[in-house]
Amino acid sequence: MKGVPRCIRVPKRDGEDVRRRLADSELLDAKYKISRDGEHLNIPVLCDSFEGYEAFDSPADMSESHSKDYKEILDFPDRLNEELPSSYDMIGDVAIIKIPDMLMPYKERIGEAMMEATPSLRTVMMDSGVKGEFRVRELEKIAGTGTSETVHKEFGVRITVDPSLVYFNPRLATERARVALSVKDGERIIDMFAGVAPFPLVISKLAHPEVIYAVDLNPDAERFMKINIENNHAKNIVPITGDAREAVKRLPKADRIIMNLPQSSDAFLDSALEAANKGAVIHMHRVLERAEADVFASDLVERMRSAGYDIHIARTSELKTYSPTMSVYVFDIVKD
Repeated sequence: MKGVPRCIRVPKRDGEDVRRRLADSELLDAKYKISRDGEHLNIPVLCDSFEGYEAFDSPADMSESHSKDYKEILDFPDRLNEELPSSYDMIGDVAIIKIPDMLMPYKERIGEAMMEATPSLRTVMMDSGVKGEFRVRELEKIAGTGTSETVHKEFGVRITVDPSLVYFNPRLATERARVALSVKDGERIIDMFAGVAPFPLVISKLAHPEVIYAVDLNPDAERFMKINIENNHAKNIVPITGDAREAVKRLPKADRIIMNLPQSSDAFLDSALEAANKGAVIHMHRVLERAEADVFASDLVERMRSAGYDIHIARTSELKTYSPTMSVYVFDIVKD
């Protein structure tokens, strides 16, 4: 049986290395076989780009070892099948899915079907939205065993995380690698909203910064950071618990700052600029209406100039869909 997955085209000599990194990042689409195209390989992926390789639609054979889609296992009537989510998050061996209200009576059946479709899963959690001061996910187990604590792997890094206690987004693996590969030797880096330190960990693995200060307000984040720093031998990461505005005042000026707080990161941009060297790059994530992204960027430059900071935006990229009309964007901001 054939399908039309998204694929990246990779020279054969690099195929195994790229395949392995995709698998570590959980971005390899194992439902389909890798195919040859002359001196290249078409590798099925679960992303729009990977390490500079742009994805495209390409016919591919289904993998014999792959299970059915969980929707096929459920075999719901059309009116219910149309309501089933087409995507969900995979963090290590834990799946996290949002279930519409009309499907709540079937939540356990949905979880069991997901586990049958993906044998590597240990548990399935239903996501009921964010809760509390630290805006972590409210999770309920609907299938499987154990808690939501797991080990997520990407780019050779093992990230211990519990998404019911700390913020973590598995869909930013490619963005983390992009940032890491732009880091120059000896940089001083601040991650103002580090969570369990996925950005610092990938940077420490793929680049050679002098130091990475990983700041988060959530005490549970520092606990997981320390576990991850030890497990990945990332001795150049310094975990800090506290408010980012205050923490950066006590740190050396940075060459690069990461601001992964999509709901309100621009409210902290003045603090980031104050903590940055001239010429520093700030990677700022923000949820925006797609129609307003360009206006937001222009207004942001003017707002910062009015506050006394000269900046320019070197790059803007849409990272992922947030809602039917909104997406998460990253702005690479340079302090002039």
